[in-house]
Amino acid sequence: FIVSFFRGPKRSLTVGDELVVCPADGKVVVIEEVVDTEYFKDKRLQISVFMSPANVHQNRNPVSGEVVYNQYHKGKYLVAWDPKSSTENERHSIVIRNKNGDTLVKQIAGALAKRIVNYTSVGQQVQQSDEYGFIKFGSRVDVLLPPDAKVEVALNQKVKGGVTLLARF
Repeated sequence: FIVSFFRGPKRSLTVGDELVVCPADGKVVVIEEVVDTEYFKDKRLQISVFMSPANVHQNRNPVSGEVVYNQYHKGKYLVAWDPKSSTENERHSIVIRNKNGDTLVKQIAGALAKRIVNYTSVGQQVQQSDEYGFIKFGSRVDVLLPPDAKVEVALNQKVKGGVTLLARF
């Protein structure tokens, strides 16, 4: 089980300037408009992917661009599908800026996940679908986009990191 958890399967990755690619394997558990209080301070479209312990836990950049924000937050360990986990759980947030604007991505620890690994730093140029981090043993990734982004997934849809198209700018 432990060996399969840390796997990194080879995949045909999705890339495109107008595309937002899924940052993790799992199931879409949230598609809603929220008011972001961490970075944007305004309305954003949030798409959240829950990763069970059986999923691949690599996290991938949903877009290409420059990392302009990188912040670790201590917090609780609520179950990752709880709506409060986005703001109350331990998490690591980054913002990637490109010609389409800023995209906020949060790695969120769950009840079992006690270790978030993030490889990015402010000023770093990142490539869409490349690995940017890892969350160990069940967790969630939130992507916050402009409210007018066109959603390409449905609630409860199974998705693959670096492969499934989440949205379009």
